[in-house]
Amino acid sequence: MNILMFGPNGSGKGTQGAIVQEKYNIAHIESGAIFRKNIGGGTELGKQAKEYIDRGDLVPDGITIPMILDRLKEDDCKNGWLLDGFPRNKVQAETLSKALLDEKIHLDYVIEIVLDRDVAKLRITGRRLCANDNNHPNHIAFDAIKPAEKDGKMVCRVCGGELSARADDQDDEAIDKRHDIYYDENTGTMAAVNFFKGHSELTKVIPIDGGPSIGEVTEEIMAAL
Repeated sequence: MNILMFGPNGSGKGTQGAIVQEKYNIAHIESGAIFRKNIGGGTELGKQAKEYIDRGDLVPDGITIPMILDRLKEDDCKNGWLLDGFPRNKVQAETLSKALLDEKIHLDYVIEIVLDRDVAKLRITGRRLCANDNNHPNHIAFDAIKPAEKDGKMVCRVCGGELSARADDQDDEAIDKRHDIYYDENTGTMAAVNFFKGHSELTKVIPIDGGPSIGEVTEEIMAAL
């Protein structure tokens, strides 16, 4: 089973991706990790990407997509994969789709976690990251996943680990910038989602309401797969 997963920052995409990956025993592929592996490993594509990154430029799709394809051909992807963090715009969606077709790699599902922009922002500002596992859900605004308390301070409700807030999660400008990219239906990530919605012959798009609890969202995803 090969899956693309979309969702705005704050939608729980990472948490749900980890659940799907474990349930179906497929590889969870994150675009940032692919860059780090290629650059750290000194691959030819990694060297090319580093030149752009060092200049503060975006890495061209002609480098990024071959990296992704190489990763999808590794042994741990033979049972399937879940890719998130890419594509981020319509052009990347079109290019990735063509590359997958050329390589005869079928994309089975596109999961879109749908969430109102204001709700997504609230979820970002209130979330706390566990030092042991970023996929442990902790949020100061939602009773169901509020952090636990130990010795007068908040700790992870799952494992008791130390919690922290990402600096950019408390930065309204940074949040708005990320969401501007995601919710842009002309050139942004929503344009990529809409590309797949408009090409049902390529894959099945599954819209999932991201508003309910983590467990309810998981149930909806599992029922649709």
